[in-house]
Amino acid sequence: MSTRNRLIVLAVVCAVAIGGAAGYLLHSRKSQDKAVRSAPTVAKVPVSQIAGGPRIVFRNTALGSGYGTIAMVSLANPSGPRAITGTSCDRVYSSKQRILCLSSSQGIVTTYKAQVLSDTFQTQQNLPLAGIPSRARLSTDGTLAATTSFTAGDSYAGTSFSTRTVISHLSGKQDDVGLESYRLVHDGASISPVDRNFWGVTFAADDDTFYATAAWSGHTWLVKGRISTRTMTTLHEDAECPSLSPDGTTIVYKKRARQPVGHWRLASYDIATGRETMLAETRTVDDQVDWMDSHNVLYGIPRSGSQAAVDDIYEVPTDGSGQPKLLIAQAWSPAVVH
Repeated sequence: MSTRNRLIVLAVVCAVAIGGAAGYLLHSRKSQDKAVRSAPTVAKVPVSQIAGGPRIVFRNTALGSGYGTIAMVSLANPSGPRAITGTSCDRVYSSKQRILCLSSSQGIVTTYKAQVLSDTFQTQQNLPLAGIPSRARLSTDGTLAATTSFTAGDSYAGTSFSTRTVISHLSGKQDDVGLESYRLVHDGASISPVDRNFWGVTFAADDDTFYATAAWSGHTWLVKGRISTRTMTTLHEDAECPSLSPDGTTIVYKKRARQPVGHWRLASYDIATGRETMLAETRTVDDQVDWMDSHNVLYGIPRSGSQAAVDDIYEVPTDGSGQPKLLIAQAWSPAVVH
């Protein structure tokens, strides 16, 4: 084949490829537009009507102009009207006075941000975030922040991922510290597995103790850490994304429980006795729960099909009784502020 003919063939192939890509994007855009138009509307109220009082802060997943932004509902009426802000986050968490917002901005080079916001959504501080936003937590008094991001891979479902988890003192008096620099103690001995990963921090009330997930060699562990000594000690196997109860006695986490890869069940763990109880939610849950009160937790469940971009927040008791119930439709990443 002559050079001229090769160029003609190449031009035809490129034209077909470009046309196919354009057709796909057009179809995708039309499908998205249709989904937005057919999405049910949500009742809205001004932010000032809910901010400052007991509330649930979350990421709004109602399709439309406010998709992906921070929203909130009254704690007394979770299924009622929501206040939608103009601040976009991939993952959000809130204390009384501060909000932690992890976000990504796609472009030629995707960038990532972790911002500490005031209760009026003004940026107070920027924190390190190395990759795709995954988990976010603040201590109860809002003096500590923990962020987890994927630096390789984008899901806990597989085995080929790496995470970066950092604890930050929001006073600025101490450096941001990655958990990779902490001493890991397992069965009474310090270990340093080359494939270790850490994620999903939850803080105790003393602003020193925390719990998190440690993983190596295909196993996950609930670990108890201390900021003052920069140590973490394994407590219980098959536990991910822990969340400590308000009274500090119980942890709820997700566990594989011999399910297929990418599936998890929620379980509660009594710290004093080590007793584990499976919760009544039987669907897979890939989330770090938050505590509604001392007996119930909240978590997000994604929809499927044409509604795959929409999530809903459910509530379930932590003692294994009852059944999951829908608490906030079209919402994700809940944080309860009393």
